Amino acid sequence: MPSSCSFDQFSHPKDARPSSVVEAAANARSWDSLTDRMAVPVMDELEISDPEANDASVGRKKENWEKGALPLPEAFLKFLKQNQIDPSVYKAAQSLPRYIRFKPSINDEISSIEKDIGTDIKPVSWLPGFFYIAPKANIAGSEAYKHGKIYGMDAASGAAVTALEVSPGDHVLDICAAPGAKLCMIADLLGSTGSLTGVDIAQHRLAACRTMLQKYGLGNRCRLFLADGTTFSLLPLAKPNAISHMDKQPENTSYSQNLHLSCLHTNSENEGKKGYDYHAGIRSTVLKEWVSRKTRKEKHAEKRARFFEEKRQQACHLLDDTAGGEQPKLPEIFFYGTESGMLGMEQSEVLNHTAYIDAVYSQNGYDKVLVDAECTHDGSLKHISKFEQWGWDTFEHRFFNVERISSIADLQLQLLLNGFRLLKLGGSLVYSTCSFTFQQNESVVERFLAAQPNAELKQIEASKEWPCRVGGLMHTLRFDPFVSNTNGLFVAKIIKTRSAPTKR
Repeated sequence: MPSSCSFDQFSHPKDARPSSVVEAAANARSWDSLTDRMAVPVMDELEISDPEANDASVGRKKENWEKGALPLPEAFLKFLKQNQIDPSVYKAAQSLPRYIRFKPSINDEISSIEKDIGTDIKPVSWLPGFFYIAPKANIAGSEAYKHGKIYGMDAASGAAVTALEVSPGDHVLDICAAPGAKLCMIADLLGSTGSLTGVDIAQHRLAACRTMLQKYGLGNRCRLFLADGTTFSLLPLAKPNAISHMDKQPENTSYSQNLHLSCLHTNSENEGKKGYDYHAGIRSTVLKEWVSRKTRKEKHAEKRARFFEEKRQQACHLLDDTAGGEQPKLPEIFFYGTESGMLGMEQSEVLNHTAYIDAVYSQNGYDKVLVDAECTHDGSLKHISKFEQWGWDTFEHRFFNVERISSIADLQLQLLLNGFRLLKLGGSLVYSTCSFTFQQNESVVERFLAAQPNAELKQIEASKEWPCRVGGLMHTLRFDPFVSNTNGLFVAKIIKTRSAPTKR
């Protein structure tokens, strides 16, 4: 079915053909007319409140859509015009269904939860594990929500996680973890094996992730780090209390790389000398079972541990000070579950388990990496509609200040590059944003591919059944309210095809 959204003019490879996704969801015209399809309004064809509906079964009068139009601010309208996005897409915000997932082993309580929230709960036919309810259903006020039985998550975001194809035993990295629904879904898919690492740069957002994991009983195999996703460098813990790849230095490494590896261990010759033995200050910091409230002594020990670890890394020249002398802040352990492999480890061991050289991270990296990157959020229709009550001044300050918009694509590229760096050979990475813009999606992926010869876009097999359209690059996907009855989302799946060249 055609779309009401008009995106930037895409440059399409001539040998690319429309996939079955396009044929099923958009009446399968020629590839060259993809952009034209995106510009065709369908406001009088689709009943948005039912995600299983189609234009053959239900209709909606165009004048009804006009009544639901959002009074968008001038700065946002200018942004939409610059990016060739039709503002009419935001009229769908109030009519989109709400999507939910259940806590594991709760599915048999659906009928009682329906009574609790006062609306029918129906499965999403194209996305296992997801359900939809009425747009204005009150989830937060329900007993099911308060007792951690259900949580909200847009089906498009669920599709991005599904594209990872998480399997039990995988080591998964979510490099932009907040607000936490994706973490919960991944943890659910991991089951009783594997591990999940979440990273976020904002403490309050990471606290929300921790709360969700604990509320839904999904945090046992998880660990959360307060860190910058563009510089985060900790590898997964393959086995509890084991950092096997440090025992043997990889072949074909340079002198400086060997020096970096040797700095990971205390130099026995200098052990005990003042100003050198940085391990001495953190060897006693053993990670016990995580508790939300720590004693004053524990807080002091953690602060002391961070101080000595920073000094140790500075001595070993492991921090990159090329950008005006600034050094990236060390990751801070924010939360870890009882089965995360961290209990009983010294904090220094965890922070030492770092990817330094290509030969290490290509073989010992994460099986799956999710980069649901920070963006302008213009595709998050329900989120944007809330600013009508919160105030558009807040919206412009948080998301549409000039400095932020001008740098967002570079930030996304750095997140993508670092996520790929931490991916193991043969592993899969999913890059997604909730933006409609070409600059934050296809353009970022194109720049990334140009810089990474060992990266390859891969078709998402499950998408053959999804109501989405193909993106501006072959194998990329786009969701929007008129095609998928979801918020807007861009999804690209990337695999690491071979080891990157060893630095000389």
